[in-house]
Amino acid sequence: MDAIHRPPNHLLATLPAVDFELLRPHLETVELVQAVVLVGAGDQLKQVFFPHNGVISLVVSLAGGAMIEVAMVGHDSVFGASAALDGNISLTDAIVQLPGVASSLDVGILRTVASHSIAFRTTLIRHEQALFAQAQQSAACNATHSAESRLARCLLRMHDLAGVDRLHLTQDCLAQMIGVQRNSVSTVAHALQEAGVIKYSRGNIEITNLDALKQVSCECYGAVNAQYKRLLYQD
Repeated sequence: MDAIHRPPNHLLATLPAVDFELLRPHLETVELVQAVVLVGAGDQLKQVFFPHNGVISLVVSLAGGAMIEVAMVGHDSVFGASAALDGNISLTDAIVQLPGVASSLDVGILRTVASHSIAFRTTLIRHEQALFAQAQQSAACNATHSAESRLARCLLRMHDLAGVDRLHLTQDCLAQMIGVQRNSVSTVAHALQEAGVIKYSRGNIEITNLDALKQVSCECYGAVNAQYKRLLYQD
């Protein structure tokens, strides 16, 4: 089947035809509903998700109740690929950050295809490496960079995945994204608004100056993009 007829997900769109045909009869289109937890940390992965649009946030919960986002998955990748690589337990909560649509696949089918196709298994490994690189960069970013720079980085990543300038994100979502207390979100967002970079009101963010947002962001945004390009967009 030609790539133009495939779901608008990078992994599915770039698979060799023989591998995609093994998956195609088993793919189901599902709605990604905002704030829904697809799987909790410690739970068994039963479904794999290939987003067409929307954003899935991978979140780590701490004993004190804080929740911190470590990575985002959108149309560029897949959530749950580790299940085909003998890692059938989710290490994070997977929460729909922005609503959209995805193709879902039973984990058993994913494992079967991965066991028969070296090319498919290699693709899954690359996507898991890219996700791990994103999580590593997020950890370093949260430890060293300002809250404003972290918010700019996350908004840029969200913008890349969603393809829109207007994003509906609650204070809880923003707090998770940048690793701050919920009551600190308004202060951080207000600083970017005062700089003329965004407009922020009641959970609605509009990016008004994309170039300026990139200037405010730290090096981590570019570092993650470079890793994704190296692992997923080059032969």
